[in-house]
Amino acid sequence: MKKAISIFLAAAMLAGVSMGCSSSPASSGSSSGSASSSAAKKPEFVFRYAENQAKDYPTTQGAYKFAEIVEQKTNGRIKIEVYYGAQLGDEKSVMEQMQFGGIDFARVSLSPLAEFAKQLNVLQLPYLYRDSAHMWKVLEGPIGDQFKNGLGESKLVGLSWYDSGSRNFYNSKKPITKLEDLKGMKIRVQENQMMMDMIKAIGAQPTPMAYGEVYSALQTGVIEAAEN
Repeated sequence: MKKAISIFLAAAMLAGVSMGCSSSPASSGSSSGSASSSAAKKPEFVFRYAENQAKDYPTTQGAYKFAEIVEQKTNGRIKIEVYYGAQLGDEKSVMEQMQFGGIDFARVSLSPLAEFAKQLNVLQLPYLYRDSAHMWKVLEGPIGDQFKNGLGESKLVGLSWYDSGSRNFYNSKKPITKLEDLKGMKIRVQENQMMMDMIKAIGAQPTPMAYGEVYSALQTGVIEAAEN
């Protein structure tokens, strides 16, 4: 079984949030009660969370729940703003922004992340897992921890794994029932060299493309199929 994996990331610079940051200044005695209450509710830190899926998508709803829990657990001291639908850019752009602190959290697919940390390609090799239970046993065990905790050079911190379902092909031309049906087709793949090599190996033409461009590319004929 070929599974799609995504990961929840935080920018490495967040590790310094609890250090060197003063608390909000105390209100003066002349401030009104309502003003003091308003100041108390103002968050000390505001972080940005990037998600490329729509607002009602499960991973986006998970992002909102994460933001809600963080705000509750910190008594409003930390606020996380969720930007869904790739408002802050595609996944590659988001990770680049995270590296210099422009974005603080993101849920991204493993394929584009593997271009920043090549060792992650191992986890998305075709037919690596027997089923979902096998995949989660790997990801939630010492092997998964080793990969998740090994992103230091990329200036990113892995927080948790997501299951993005089984990988599949879809197209605008014909039914696909066997690998031979894909030969010669222009197929969208994620922006990852291993994925491009896989498509070449089955005799098709890989076209690396951001997720948000796939629908229009299928409509205009830039691609004939997509792997996702």
